[in-house]
Amino acid sequence: MSNWWNWNPPENRALGSFAVIGVGRFGTALCLELSKAGADVLAIDNDPGAVDRLNKLDPSITARKVDSTDEEALREAGVLDVHTVVVAMSEPIEVSITVTLIAKDSSGSRVERVIARATNDLHMKMLQRVGADRVIFPSKMQGQRLGQELVRPNLLDRLRLDDRTSIEEIRVPEEFIGKSLRDINLRKSFHVSVLAAGPDNQLTVNPPATHVVQRDELLVVMGASEDLAKLPGR
Repeated sequence: MSNWWNWNPPENRALGSFAVIGVGRFGTALCLELSKAGADVLAIDNDPGAVDRLNKLDPSITARKVDSTDEEALREAGVLDVHTVVVAMSEPIEVSITVTLIAKDSSGSRVERVIARATNDLHMKMLQRVGADRVIFPSKMQGQRLGQELVRPNLLDRLRLDDRTSIEEIRVPEEFIGKSLRDINLRKSFHVSVLAAGPDNQLTVNPPATHVVQRDELLVVMGASEDLAKLPGR
């Protein structure tokens, strides 16, 4: 294969590398969200039109026309070298199952996690049987939200107030554990405000600056979406 075809994420970025198989509306939204967060994204689709559309939306995303049921084609394209594969198409069912099996069971695969879409409970069971680590239903989770969750695993919930401002509930990042809110100073460091803090179901609203955050506690923070996205926790 020629060099332009092969795609391999940098070794030091491996945990931030994603392959998205299927770039319909869901897959496209997911790719754009991951790319916006700075992740390495490889997009695969059998439809050249879908690939061209994604390339125009975000040229920084590596998008390739590949037969996703062809193990060697996926290997050559670099799919088996990423950390996380998202099977973003749910139909045909046999294709999503085949892709999941290839990603999880191929010799030499470096894929550690496969997230796959399902159309119904039976489809979900079949995907789990062939190794899917997580199965989602498109009606319950949109691509953009999944992208946010993948690049910010400590994000638990989000309330969008307007086009610019959101309120987020996050799990306390490792960097904050054992520090007081005064020491962390989120307003100065990240331009966001702390609305509440504490353990699950025991949040303290408007917590004092002396509150020391502990492992597994929650923070409810408000600010511009772009500032919230800069909080640690990947």
